[in-house]
Amino acid sequence: MSMPPDATPPLGPEVDSTPRPLPARVPHRGASVTLEPLGIRHAEELWQSMQGQGPNGGTEESWAYLGYGPFADFATFRRFLGGFATTHDPIAWAVRPHVSGLASGWLTLMDIQPANAAIELGHIWFAPRMQRSRASTEAMFLLMRHAMDDLGYRRLVWKCNALNAPSRRAAARLGFIYEGEHRAHLVVKGRRRDTAWFSILAEEWPGRRDAILRWLDDSNFDHRGTARQSLNVL
Repeated sequence: MSMPPDATPPLGPEVDSTPRPLPARVPHRGASVTLEPLGIRHAEELWQSMQGQGPNGGTEESWAYLGYGPFADFATFRRFLGGFATTHDPIAWAVRPHVSGLASGWLTLMDIQPANAAIELGHIWFAPRMQRSRASTEAMFLLMRHAMDDLGYRRLVWKCNALNAPSRRAAARLGFIYEGEHRAHLVVKGRRRDTAWFSILAEEWPGRRDAILRWLDDSNFDHRGTARQSLNVL
């Protein structure tokens, strides 16, 4: 149907269209974990963190939904890391929990769109012993806060294989809102991938940030390091 001549088409609200800064390769230190710009210097520690978790550097489950891994040997992993650590999008950080002092994973900021003020947290791999820990939550939070508070992005994205139940639970736990799925979005390791999309917007971020900070506070952990309240509750 044609619109009346005096009608105005509906438009979205005006926003600050100033392009946001690009993330820099700088470290981020929290109470339980430090993020270091990923480099080839982390190769031996990361390889060590993969061992003892199954054949070929980790359980198949920990690599099931990533586009790489597991790695047949250290040389293969080192070649992969040499390329992965030098890209500008994604830009990757090694994760060093203070309790062990050993680089035990990585995560990235990616699909960086300064003009749209949109950025994604992704390419997350944590050694199985680090998964579901205080350090893993803080590692993700440090980059979330950097993107939203320090750099001023308006849209923070989380996306994953639609079959990846742990990733979907992690997104919900961190306060991301489910947006829907892109069907047959990618081919990963020869298999069709439907992709589930989640986001946090700038107006939603302060509540998410404060809830995560309350969860991370020392008062929320007992002498064994067990959280007294779940992040879902907070």
